[in-house]
Amino acid sequence: MARLALANIHRPGALTPTVVLSLGLGLSLLTAIALIDRSLTQEISGALSEKAPSFFFVDVPSADAQEFAGFIAAHAPGAAYRAVPMLRGRILALNDVPAEQIKPSADAAWVLQSDRGISTAAEVPEGSKVVEGQWWGPNETEPLVSFDKKLAQGLGLKLGDTVTVSVLGRAISARISNLREIKWERLGINFVMVFSPATFAGAPHTLLATLTFPEGADAAREIPLLRDMARAYPAITTIRVKEALEQANKMVGDLAFGIRIASLVTLLTSVLVLAGALAAGHQHRVYDAVILKTLGATRGRLILAYGLEYAGLGLATALFAIAAGSLAAYGVVTRVMEIGFSFAPGAAAGAMALALVFTLGFGLLGTWRALSEKPVRVLRHL
Repeated sequence: MARLALANIHRPGALTPTVVLSLGLGLSLLTAIALIDRSLTQEISGALSEKAPSFFFVDVPSADAQEFAGFIAAHAPGAAYRAVPMLRGRILALNDVPAEQIKPSADAAWVLQSDRGISTAAEVPEGSKVVEGQWWGPNETEPLVSFDKKLAQGLGLKLGDTVTVSVLGRAISARISNLREIKWERLGINFVMVFSPATFAGAPHTLLATLTFPEGADAAREIPLLRDMARAYPAITTIRVKEALEQANKMVGDLAFGIRIASLVTLLTSVLVLAGALAAGHQHRVYDAVILKTLGATRGRLILAYGLEYAGLGLATALFAIAAGSLAAYGVVTRVMEIGFSFAPGAAAGAMALALVFTLGFGLLGTWRALSEKPVRVLRHL
């Protein structure tokens, strides 16, 4: 029976290519979506949440810097507090070419589109490292800027180029001293542009601060601090990172669910193609069944043979769907999203189960009809 099933799978005119391509493509789409969803969820709830601070504090008045630091120390003993100066600025020109005339790459265009946070620092910020050029010394007086390397490449910038920004109504030009590689996924404090301290010496600014509990996210400590912050400093924006990540995770899940629903239309089309292919081969299946029954094959043995055939067909379809879906998801996750790929065994098992259910279900249904035909009537028309 196994030899008969195998022969039916690869014989001339077999349904194998039609079924594998039609049903396999629909299932590969579902598999790819499930794997992309899994990778995003793992990145947000796993890697990001482990590295992320517990709180962000935005627009802390510089005049209240010491008082605010004391408040944090009293209400969150043992937690790591970090604050950096922050201003708002907009890029006006690059190498004296107006920003409106710059043609950046698609992933760098946002840098030129609006105001954004900028900062000053005497040392290389945490979560980044200098990969080209050198960091400025403590006594540097020339206006210098450190730029994110990937975005600098997208804007066509290199070491020694000038960047002109509008800050507090003034146009300030600074020379690119170095390029940094920034680990944005840590969700720490970092900026596309970090200037030397002398560039904005004496300029009014606010602070951007983070607070990180050593044991990680802890609602028992975070919620009371959130309430105390609202009472003591209502003008300071407090962002609880875990809550923001949970909302992002929910949005990703909702989006993936919506895409899955839409992709079911593709799967339905694939099932209809499968049903049509089986219907087209029904007469051939009837002739096979009649001849085998005439040669002495029982109904049970024929059902077993055809069941093995459709199970093999379903397995081939599932393997195609898992391979194609995994490859597509890997490309999207690692090349487009630039995050780690996470394989989901459940998605692979689901694709295999659906492939087997559809092929076995429709196949055995058609086989049962073929076995119900009377040999005498069929042989009379041969």
